[in-house]
Amino acid sequence: MAIRTIARLYDSYDTATETVRELERAGIPHDEISVVANNAGNRVASQTEQGNEATPGAEIGAGLGAVGGGAVGVLTGLGLFAIPGVGPVVAAGWLVALAVGAVGGAAAGGLLGGLIGAGIGNDHAEIYAEGVRRGGTLVTVRVPEERATIAEAILDRHAVDPVARREEYAAAGWSAFDPNGPLFTDADIERERRSARG
Repeated sequence: MAIRTIARLYDSYDTATETVRELERAGIPHDEISVVANNAGNRVASQTEQGNEATPGAEIGAGLGAVGGGAVGVLTGLGLFAIPGVGPVVAAGWLVALAVGAVGGAAAGGLLGGLIGAGIGNDHAEIYAEGVRRGGTLVTVRVPEERATIAEAILDRHAVDPVARREEYAAAGWSAFDPNGPLFTDADIERERRSARG
């Protein structure tokens, strides 16, 4: 049975988490879903239950508790990590093991290396990694080929168009994801969001 990896970027963490819930309601097992959200300024982790925080570098299963009231599945396994070139993230799922595991090994490593290793094309992988660096949330799923249409329909509802986003970044002087580039602060992310809203 052929397995397909599908990834989508969201500007809103809330939209991404609702997408994860929809995937789970559609029967996609939570262990086949990954979430990686920029956590600069503790933006995402502050939405979780207090007193149940994981420490940076904690195992995926350590968890931060339920997110956004009543989250289930993959969202209850969120942990805090630092990914080179992206910065602090709240993340869970199989992609995290690839991204964090690659940090200690392959030179490409990190989120970009994890995405490419999972089968996401380089052009889209760069936009997704850059999008997370700039404050976005990435949702990635692995599904049998016959379930790909259902997964894509759910993922595409509110996702960022990677081609249009590449054009926006390029217009501002960006050419490629740089794992050694400067990290975005919470203030940088807010500026980016205001600029995108025009």
